[in-house]
Amino acid sequence: MPIYAGQVVTAGQLTRLQPRTYKAVATGTLSGAVTAADVPGCSITLTTQAAGAIITAAAVFDFDPASALSGLSSGRLVIDGAGVGEYAVYQSAGASADRQSTPQSYRETIAAAGTHTIKLQATLVSGMALNLYTTLLVTVYEVV
Repeated sequence: MPIYAGQVVTAGQLTRLQPRTYKAVATGTLSGAVTAADVPGCSITLTTQAAGAIITAAAVFDFDPASALSGLSSGRLVIDGAGVGEYAVYQSAGASADRQSTPQSYRETIAAAGTHTIKLQATLVSGMALNLYTTLLVTVYEVV
């Protein structure tokens, strides 16, 4: 919604013009094998005031193989219980010293106003761990 010359702007409209940023850091580790497991501590609950809010998110998954392994491990952003966007993917070269922080970025639209939960989930092969340096940074942009 545009703001017109001479229009009286409300406090609510001004509040929605300012982006809001949230950060979550893992509070515990995950060990494989797991499928679509919530990353401990990497969950943000926020409230949008208007329908059509845009969020951008940066996720970093700290993959740490405990032993030589094969197969893919991945992490993903989840909004209100639904996985969105691309996966952050890690495939070990087979050595246990192949620790890697794997990033992924997201831009999503939240259709409805209200309370929303944004979190990270991971799928890990046996022998893989997801460590404490896993983080989620979310910025919310709302329409006036």
